[in-house]
Amino acid sequence: MFALAEYRQRLNSLKKRMVDEGVDVLLVSNPSNMYYLSNYSAWSFYVHQMMIITLEDDQPLWIGRQMDALGVSKTTWLDDQHIISYPDYYVQSKERHPVDFVTNILTEIGQSNRVIGVEMDVHYFTGLCYERLRAGLPNATIKDTSSIVNMVRLIKSDQEIDYMRKAAKIVESAMHAAYDSIAVGTRECDVAAAIYYAQIKGTPEYGGDYTSIVPMLPTNENTSCPHLTWTDRKYEIGDFVTLELAGAYKRYHAPMARTMAVGQAPSRVKDLALVVEEGIETTLDAIKPGIRAEEVEQVWRNTIAKYGHHKNSRLGYSVGLSFPPDWGEHTISLRPGDKSVLQPNMTFHLMPGIWYEDYGVEITETILITEKGVETLTKFPRSLYEKMDHPFVDKYSS
Repeated sequence: MFALAEYRQRLNSLKKRMVDEGVDVLLVSNPSNMYYLSNYSAWSFYVHQMMIITLEDDQPLWIGRQMDALGVSKTTWLDDQHIISYPDYYVQSKERHPVDFVTNILTEIGQSNRVIGVEMDVHYFTGLCYERLRAGLPNATIKDTSSIVNMVRLIKSDQEIDYMRKAAKIVESAMHAAYDSIAVGTRECDVAAAIYYAQIKGTPEYGGDYTSIVPMLPTNENTSCPHLTWTDRKYEIGDFVTLELAGAYKRYHAPMARTMAVGQAPSRVKDLALVVEEGIETTLDAIKPGIRAEEVEQVWRNTIAKYGHHKNSRLGYSVGLSFPPDWGEHTISLRPGDKSVLQPNMTFHLMPGIWYEDYGVEITETILITEKGVETLTKFPRSLYEKMDHPFVDKYSS
């Protein structure tokens, strides 16, 4: 848990942004933002829960399922007067909805006719939530504030960066576990299991957390599809794999991707990996405080274009604490048109993968913007790894 002063500073920063955006009351349903403001980290986001932030109150007000209220009391800085639970008959009911309970609370505390900001574009606020909110607060002005808390989270504190450094160590261990596990005759699911073990075991000094995205490890032509996971297929000589993983510590993530082969990789994969490596190095050299997000992407695009390659998707995105189903912060993207200025203590997943119809290469880094430039949080070889130490590989790859 962070110091109380840090939580209060986060809340004050959020209230300033609320004033700037003309919002009197903020409803937060994204569990990442709830954790950021309170330290609440339970797996209770599969049912509806919210935090209410008003300009007047010095604490967020948590509203959620009755069986989860004690967990909030035990793990957060909120006092019991700011923890309100709804009865279990609101859960997955056709007659009642938890947002009905929330609107009743807002009415009771005199906030029913204010300008209310809502995280409209998050996975945890449904169309039905919006309908019930509008029905229960007919005199309120509802405003989309999907990224208002996320923007406050952009610049990390020293303790947050320390958590991400720990996460980076964990993902290094997880990637080593993947490299060690992938071999002729080994099933993809067994490799995934080894990755999970390493992610949760962590290091001798600290354990790991579950990650917001599962390990993604497509093979061969499926490397053109970066978000495929695993099957029970066994690896064969000549297979090549992209591995995108993360380490997580106290919900803070450090993603990393690498590409490897069982034996010799196809020449086109080797050639593309060299282009991606050069693009990464050139881009990292260019990053410094004050550069715009779109300028970072332009450096990368110009570098790979020299070799006739292109990448349609964004080059990266802000990253930090998160809950499933995504480890991104949903704020800055490294792509054309994003004029956000990079500042010290921002953190990004630099994502320079290139995918074509029947193959792809993925080599990525979690980076920290520093006062002078950029630092990669992971210290793991970037080069395409060709695993040649299996006896079958030695026999048939020569």
